[in-house]
Amino acid sequence: MSFVPDQVWVERGSEHSSVVAETRARLPGARFATFADAAELGAVGFAEAKRSLVLKRHRGGFFEHCPAGTSGMVCCNYLVLNFASNCPFDCSYCFLQDYLAANNRLTAFTNPEDGLDEVDRVLAAHPEKQFRIGTGELADSLALDPVTGLSRLLVPFFAARDNAVLELKTKSDCVDELLALDPRGRVVVSWSLNPRQVIESEEYGTAPLPARLSAARRVADSGYRVGFHLDPLVEHPGWREHYEAMFDELFDTIRGDDVAWFSLGSLRMTPSLVRKVRARGAERPGRLALGAETVSGNDGKLRVWRGLRVRMYQAVLERIRAAAPAATVYLCMETPAVWEKAMREVPSDRQLGQRLAAGARW
Repeated sequence: MSFVPDQVWVERGSEHSSVVAETRARLPGARFATFADAAELGAVGFAEAKRSLVLKRHRGGFFEHCPAGTSGMVCCNYLVLNFASNCPFDCSYCFLQDYLAANNRLTAFTNPEDGLDEVDRVLAAHPEKQFRIGTGELADSLALDPVTGLSRLLVPFFAARDNAVLELKTKSDCVDELLALDPRGRVVVSWSLNPRQVIESEEYGTAPLPARLSAARRVADSGYRVGFHLDPLVEHPGWREHYEAMFDELFDTIRGDDVAWFSLGSLRMTPSLVRKVRARGAERPGRLALGAETVSGNDGKLRVWRGLRVRMYQAVLERIRAAAPAATVYLCMETPAVWEKAMREVPSDRQLGQRLAAGARW
């Protein structure tokens, strides 16, 4: 599932960066061109923006608190590192088609060392704290790894730190680079999962379910813990049976003891994202993401009604507990009331963050 761009654009001044050198070596047949200003590249549609790759310096901060943390929701205190923007996949429900509407070109940053310097300063200033950090907010963590080789920088960095865990989150099967690296218990590789029916209808260009699970088995055999994100759970006809079949495949491939955590989250979209999804209906024919009746929450996002969300959480939680009783399970962007109904507990943000950081280690 390796991505090969139609065109690689390199910002002037970045020509000699390690990321550009690595990309040139790994894409010997690709067309490369330079640009001085992003305006030179022009505006393109969201799908077209994914077919080329921009390599440029990032001039802002790399490291921040996950923006999913919202007042009135239980928060896991996740921190995010952004080394790229957009991804080559095109899931029908992806928030990036709205969030990145004004700056949608698939981009990898050429100065990742600056981002790791930011992290290093924070970790050194707080040696008593445990940090859980992920790179999968604005881009798939591994989809570009066969092109940039970024994991060869990230895994050794976090393997050498005692108070941080890195999560690489993906819908790809691009794990070859990881297999030769030693995570020393400090790196979790996670997959976003859905039943085959949802993947085929809604997650265009991603690795099929068997390929994701096979990749998870390979990294688990190489010393990594693995995680799984059932987020979004997509309500659709036959959802209960389809998720059950997905879990059969999952636990036929992965031992419960290999799993650091599962997250569960309902499909959620802002009204503006719904409009984007509908407007792109001709090029993205998937319809499951828009099939359910939704209600607006306190954060302004549309979700299926609370009773159905709770039933879906309880159904998948029961299956997880039966096969992986020691794995931590948490809800993403849910209210204390839903936590109480579905999980029979309401942890504080601090408790949940500590639990997840601890669960990542062997």
